[in-house]
Parts: sequence; C-alpha cells; structure tokens
Amino acid sequence: MECTVSWTGSNAVNGSKSGMTFLAETGSGHTLVMDGAPDAAKPENGGANLAPRPMETVLAGAGGCTAYDVVLILKRGRHDVRGCSVRLSSERAPVDPKIFTKIHMHFVVTGHGLAASAVERAIAMSHDKYCSASIMLGKTADITTSFELVDISA
Repeated sequence: MECTVSWTGSNAVNGSKSGMTFLAETGSGHTLVMDGAPDAAKPENGGANLAPRPMETVLAGAGGCTAYDVVLILKRGRHDVRGCSVRLSSERAPVDPKIFTKIHMHFVVTGHGLAASAVERAIAMSHDKYCSASIMLGKTADITTSFELVDISA
C-alpha cells in the first residue's frame, strides 16, 4: 500500500504557502483532502477548516474498516443485513503526541430478523481478528463497543 501526501495550502491572498491543507493521493488512485485546525494565535500556522483533520481521518478509517468487516461477516453468515453505521467517539492524550487513549464504537445495524448474538459476534470478530485499523489503534487506546439493532420488515 502506498500514499503520497503533499502540502497544497497556498494562501489565496498572497500566493505564499502559509495554509495547512494537504492532499493525499492513494495507491488505489483516490484523493483525500486534509486540513489543520485553525490557530487563532498564529493564523499562518493553522488550517482554514477546509477539510477533516488528519487524526479525524484516522478515526474515520477505523470506523470504515470495522463497519466493512461487520457487514461482510453478517452477509457471509447469510443474515439479512440492510444497513450498518458506526458512531465513533474518542479521547486523546492532552500532550504531544496526542494519541487516542479511548475510542468507543457504537454500531447501528439494520436488517430483517437479525439476531443480537450474530451482530455481537460480528463486532467481536472485527475487533479481535479482522479490522487492522482498530487492532492497531487498540495498542494505545482502550476500545469499547456497543450496538443496537433496527429490525425492518422483509
């Protein structure tokens, strides 16, 4: 896997590179824009709130990774899964490096006739075995999960 991240934050007023916007070009041919947080004390060192922060993309990546696993595990088990979302909340260390110290993942899984035990098992399998992102983040953060089921008619 490869990715190239380039600083693109030129200042529209004077053309200088004083913004904190970055463009990631992934090996699969996609692009992702990231921006730093605005800095009121030194605006030239801050972002312009044009895109997600880099650490937000890390959190989003973990959510995407685990949601993918949960859906795939349920589908492979021939469960009638129709939707899956995961809401992530996190806490970070107060000083640099501001790593994630706690992450909570709350899943909302929609389907017809889904058993809570099947959803719980899929989440556990993702958390313990398949989701590279959350397993990696679990080396520094306490990761907890919860879920709710939304049953819809066939």
